[in-house]
Amino acid sequence: MAEPGIPADPEDRSPADESAEEVATGEPCQSAASPVRLYQKRWFILVVVCFLNCSNATLWISFAPVADLTASYMKCSLDIVNYLSLVYLLVSIPMGFVASWLLDTLGLNYAIVLSSWLNMAGSIVRSLSAVQILNSGRSTLVYLFVGQSICALAQPLVLFVPAKLAAVWFPEHQRATANMIASMSNPFGILLANIMSPVIASRAEYIPILHGVYGVPAVLVCILATAGVNERAPLTPPSLSAVNSTSEPFFAGLKQLMKNKAYIILMICFGCGLGIFTAFSTFLEQILCFNGYSDFISGLCGALFIVFGAVGALLCGLYVDRTKKFTEVVKICFALTALSVIAFAVASNVKHVASLLVVICSLLGLFGFAIYPIAMELAVECSYPVGEGSSTGLAFISGQVQGLIFMVVFQSLTKPYAVSHLSSCGMDQIEIYDWSIPTLVMAGICSAGACIFIIFFHTDYKRLKAEMAAEEHEE
Repeated sequence: MAEPGIPADPEDRSPADESAEEVATGEPCQSAASPVRLYQKRWFILVVVCFLNCSNATLWISFAPVADLTASYMKCSLDIVNYLSLVYLLVSIPMGFVASWLLDTLGLNYAIVLSSWLNMAGSIVRSLSAVQILNSGRSTLVYLFVGQSICALAQPLVLFVPAKLAAVWFPEHQRATANMIASMSNPFGILLANIMSPVIASRAEYIPILHGVYGVPAVLVCILATAGVNERAPLTPPSLSAVNSTSEPFFAGLKQLMKNKAYIILMICFGCGLGIFTAFSTFLEQILCFNGYSDFISGLCGALFIVFGAVGALLCGLYVDRTKKFTEVVKICFALTALSVIAFAVASNVKHVASLLVVICSLLGLFGFAIYPIAMELAVECSYPVGEGSSTGLAFISGQVQGLIFMVVFQSLTKPYAVSHLSSCGMDQIEIYDWSIPTLVMAGICSAGACIFIIFFHTDYKRLKAEMAAEEHEE
């Protein structure tokens, strides 16, 4: 009998052992000599990661859809409310390097459990801002920013996990789909916040209720992760690349990434797109309210942005799992995303075209979010055998850095205007802002990133080649 955590020698396995394992895993059992095996538990871990990703995203963006009401309740400026989202980027940039090291060195289970505890702790600290006896003066904002900062520590771990999870627990023909499901749970959290925040906080005095609504799921997912995610990897790997994994040590892997031209182009262009989408999600309500669009229209645009994004990611994920055309799909989606951002920049500065804005935001999500999970798989393919935590982590860090820069630049390019009857922004504010110039700059940056990627990105699929070579060797 093998010791706990050590796979049994295939030669020592009896037919009864294989039959029992088939029942336990729910998967057809391969021959005793087979080097790969699948486990049903991969789906449980995938569900936990999805819930965790979703919870962290709702905590990040919870105030953005009701930025005007939040500013009114907190008696602060819109810039302060925007900083509640910006703090995620500030904290997660240095934490991103720690997250990459932790994933590739300590393992998947440590990353999931640690991030769930940070996510829960941050949500609890945020909730203290709604307890009247604990608050005096500006202490409400202190609790909010400290809580947001703790949640932000969890974000890199949460975002880097999907590619590692797909590689460690899923077979080759399910990796892109598993990565897509886990990755899209983060924007699904943004979708929930865009829908729920305006409904729950329809008036400024209801803002404290948001803490409880978004805090309870954080506690529940922490319990699930702590109790159920306790294995670094399955006893038997799910794919030949996992069997023959020769991942580089963390720092050696970073050096290899910095010498990989294809990866650098992907890292910069994917980071550009991620930064644009971060700014878009944060500022959408403020961009639209200036021209008279209500929080309902802003929330609808944000919701359909995510819904159609999930559809696009699902369709492209399934297609790529079958065809392995990673590069072609990402390039086409990059081009269509740039066109959609240009259309949004024009339409958002025109009044009374709510239907057109809804359509444009839907298309932007459809094409833009399709890039997200496939680009993560492409990062692993072009950088193999560097660890998945490092290759996906650096790409996300690039997105966080560029997102931080974009948010600061876009805010600095806004023009202050006196409150007018045409605006749907909070009427008790001293001034509102014209976002016409920032949206045009956003379109220009996205177009430049798409052109660079389409023209200059070329790569071999190194992980797939390694698996094909391993299969030929087995035969």
